[in-house]
Amino acid sequence: MALKLSVIGCGYLGATHAACMSSLGFEVIGIDTDANKVAMLNRGELPFYEPGLDSLLASEMTTGRLSFSTEFSDAADADVHFICVGTPQSKDGLAADLTYVKSSVTAIAPHLKAGALVVGKSTVPVGTAHMLREQLAQSAPQADLAWNPEFLREGFAVEDTLRPNRLVVGVVNDRAEAILKDVYKPIIDLGTPWIRADLPTAELVKVAANSFLATKISFINAMAEICEAAGGDVTVLAKAIGYDPRIGSRFLQAGIGFGGGCLPKDIRAFMARAQELGANQALEFLREIDAINLRARQRVIDVVRADLSEDLTQYKIAVLGATFKPDSDDVRDSPALDIAVQLNAAGAKVVVHDPKGIEPARKRFPDLDYRESVLDAVKDVDVILHLTEWKEYRELDPYAIGTLVKSKFLIDGRNMLDREKWRQAGWRVHALGRTD
Repeated sequence: MALKLSVIGCGYLGATHAACMSSLGFEVIGIDTDANKVAMLNRGELPFYEPGLDSLLASEMTTGRLSFSTEFSDAADADVHFICVGTPQSKDGLAADLTYVKSSVTAIAPHLKAGALVVGKSTVPVGTAHMLREQLAQSAPQADLAWNPEFLREGFAVEDTLRPNRLVVGVVNDRAEAILKDVYKPIIDLGTPWIRADLPTAELVKVAANSFLATKISFINAMAEICEAAGGDVTVLAKAIGYDPRIGSRFLQAGIGFGGGCLPKDIRAFMARAQELGANQALEFLREIDAINLRARQRVIDVVRADLSEDLTQYKIAVLGATFKPDSDDVRDSPALDIAVQLNAAGAKVVVHDPKGIEPARKRFPDLDYRESVLDAVKDVDVILHLTEWKEYRELDPYAIGTLVKSKFLIDGRNMLDREKWRQAGWRVHALGRTD
């Protein structure tokens, strides 16, 4: 008999996982306490932007395999329950807030049938799975728990779910592994590497991966600082070291640093957990990684002030980009939006454009001036800041833009624009880590 799945928590991770599992032929029910979100999903509509997921969700809702509910009891007949809730940074420290994870397991426990498997996908501090397994042993001894970390990239979530570069499962027995192999059989059959681990290792894989990526990003941004001080070019440096197969070229794009809902809070939670374990010295380097990342944002503001004035009250600035990366509407811990907010606080008139992130940004920072059109955003500005590398910004005509601005001054915070093309159109261009 085919397995029935439930997905608890229907935000970015959960909605993606539910739709993708349905597309593999499983009957899936998504559970979320937000009634408005559930209503949207049941209409086949996404409460966020993710390329390709909107059409997949709409298609799967017509099959009868996929549904969403606010009632945990509606998932009582499911065989496998995926925990996909958020683990935000605590309001009073660096540690992860496990409120939603704990409450989800508590809520589903009374409805677990004999042999049910609860599978954590949320990013959690190491040791959480063991704690939850002990909790289930008391409240639902007929069930088991495993951990299956997610590795989704925003903008590529569907691809990363259905064609991942690896599947990692943390289990304590062969039965749990066999169930997960049944769930993921279509993906395993594609040749996807399968890694069985214990529970702590499975939890550590995600935060270790994010910490490594954050380290590469902050490393090249540190090199950008050195290049500017020494008169070098960080893009050439990155290209040269990227040819070394031990290093690789991925994540060596110097700019304003990383953001979003994962990397910043995950490395901070990792540091906090290491301290709890008495191993804080092992991750002390992550404090500097975090500091370099935040300093990259400040460097843009320093360039603006150095060129315009310490007093920014008489200047108008266009910020191109509000999301933390392109092909997303996620503005959580966005370097671009953070820079816009800081410049606004310093007295500048800041106008923000983003193809998908205006409404999420407005909800967080309603005092900024948002424009639906790039051409409207750059009108009469003293400087343009290119801070999120959307394709449409790379395709802008610098000659046409030049007729609208007050001053032809561009700061490329992502090192993605064609500097020579803009310079030929009469622009002064400052790219981070490049002094020529």
